[in-house]
Amino acid sequence: MLRDTLKKAQIEAMKSGDKERLAAIRLILAKVKDRDIEQRTSNQDGDDDAMVIDVLQKMAKQRRESIEMYEQGGRDELAAKEKQELGVIEDYLPQQMSAEETTAAVEQVKTDIGAEGMKDMGKVMAELKARHGAQLDMSKASGLVQQALS
Repeated sequence: MLRDTLKKAQIEAMKSGDKERLAAIRLILAKVKDRDIEQRTSNQDGDDDAMVIDVLQKMAKQRRESIEMYEQGGRDELAAKEKQELGVIEDYLPQQMSAEETTAAVEQVKTDIGAEGMKDMGKVMAELKARHGAQLDMSKASGLVQQALS
């Protein structure tokens, strides 16, 4: 399980003295623990790895947005810290689909469900997330779905 891999990585980072990596992994584990607490109160049971991947994807998205804002604001030292954290987060994410693979997946889903226009965008996005959620950046896929349906 991904959670066990993260815990082992935390121990390895402690032993090797890699403070930056250790801090990023601790941050990931804290976010996962937060999600565990949320799920306890909402009575949702699901795949643990899928939940951890969802947490990692959200953290990666936040880091990318922060990097962009820091670079626009001329705060290169903060952008560098965010890039380092993003690198650690991406180490534990599944390999993301390329633009060509994403386009092919969008076309396949569009054909499979018979989507014809923008009114079917929600259906296409839901099916994409169900089929390829872990390997797909849904924000990028959204733009491709819009292009395919317009």
